Amino acid sequence: MTKNFQANAFPLLIGSLPIGDHEKAAELVFQYTPDIPIWIQLPVYREEGMIFQFLPGMPGLTVTEDKAFINTAGEKFNDELLQFYEDYMADTEGKSDPQHSRFALKPDTAKGFFTLTEHLKKASKPPLAVKGQITGPITFCTSVKNQSGVAIFYDSQLRDASVKLLAQKARWQVRQLSQFGCPVIIFFDEPGLAGFGSSEFISISHAEVSACFEEVIAAVHAEGALAGIHVCANADWSLILESAADIVSFDAYSFFDKFMLYPKAIKKFLESGRIIAWGIVPTLLPEDIEKETSDSLLAQWEEKAAQIESLGIDKSVILKQSFITPSCGMGSLKLEHALKTLRLTKEVSERLRV
Repeated sequence: MTKNFQANAFPLLIGSLPIGDHEKAAELVFQYTPDIPIWIQLPVYREEGMIFQFLPGMPGLTVTEDKAFINTAGEKFNDELLQFYEDYMADTEGKSDPQHSRFALKPDTAKGFFTLTEHLKKASKPPLAVKGQITGPITFCTSVKNQSGVAIFYDSQLRDASVKLLAQKARWQVRQLSQFGCPVIIFFDEPGLAGFGSSEFISISHAEVSACFEEVIAAVHAEGALAGIHVCANADWSLILESAADIVSFDAYSFFDKFMLYPKAIKKFLESGRIIAWGIVPTLLPEDIEKETSDSLLAQWEEKAAQIESLGIDKSVILKQSFITPSCGMGSLKLEHALKTLRLTKEVSERLRV
């Protein structure tokens, strides 16, 4: 386990860019965040949407021209489910072929992953760390529906299969990225957590969410990697801060005041040596991206870090346990705004590390 890893205010990206060329995406990653490169998702391609990209391998998966769903009414579903659990057991015991495993990412749905690994193979030295990502279990299970249009989260069997699918796909990423001789970080992207506690998800309990997190995080830890949870809106931050996650990633530009509603949990989280990924560079509104500069964002970070410091955490500790990131992925932005976001992330990080 890379428990002694220090973030040291290095820049880190979230996952997506608004272009259609994977090679160009990788070049931008190595231009702006060479110390901790990531693989990029390009949502201009349907197969790289954050849900669709990780659906392959689910029992009962049915894909039509306009949607994908889990068909539990099919005559082969029970056989598919049994085979899924057999494959899961083989994979957890290290008996599956990593290239042909049900849980392997494939070039036709995750080309960015393979583009990243090709770049890493050519690198003259290992980076400080390398990051992968996957859709988190709550977002996945509340977004994917069965044949009746009901979210699979409410089917305990499908929820269990989904969590295991995501856990093993995360482990597969760690195993592949570990060959490059540096710490591996896996982020679980959880925009769906913003709805937790709302009327839409009123029947989902804190305990159910926590159990999903613990299983996928344990899978990442079992491979010796660091696990992060990213939420790009407001959330019940106690769910994440009190989980086993090593990194909490949030929109510090727009939601820092909401984050600070959990001072005791934040203090305990940082005192345990874990990391905050500050999404201090805006991605939500184009006008925010246009108006901000590295000076203005640095000033905002200093003011917000002072509030963390007031909890009894030394500023030097905060810096050691901080990443600087965009507030969310950039796949929906105009290219000019994405490029400015990349530049600002790099500049704010560099100035904090002087």
